[in-house]
Amino acid sequence: MLFSPSRDDVRRFFLDVWRKTQGNAPMSPIELMAQEWILLHPEYHNLFSDEDQALTKEFTVENGQTNPFLHLSMHLALEEQLSIDQPHGVREALNRLIDRSVDRHEAMHLAMQCLGEMLYNAQRHSTTPDIQAYLECLQRQAG
Repeated sequence: MLFSPSRDDVRRFFLDVWRKTQGNAPMSPIELMAQEWILLHPEYHNLFSDEDQALTKEFTVENGQTNPFLHLSMHLALEEQLSIDQPHGVREALNRLIDRSVDRHEAMHLAMQCLGEMLYNAQRHSTTPDIQAYLECLQRQAG
């Protein structure tokens, strides 16, 4: 069975990590990874400090808003892909992108564009994600 967290599950996960960060509480390895990305995005800290707002706020592209929970989830997805080389070839592509970028964070944001495009196209066309197009996009981003 695939793990399929709800919107609230994802939000609560990141809010729990933020709460543990503020209280210096022990964390699991996945929480520590999430913490690293949260700390690299100080623009989200005020929102995470207001749990009621964070759990209910709607983020719309039409209003020019980035969904911080989606953004951080994509960071974690890329880290997972990198660690297990799934889809096959993604580790090489991401490492090349990291090597050619100003820093690792910028590289992950560039990779996120490819990941988002792949997911958007799959959803829009009701198809499976096009892994080959994703890997090619990563290669293009790496230059």
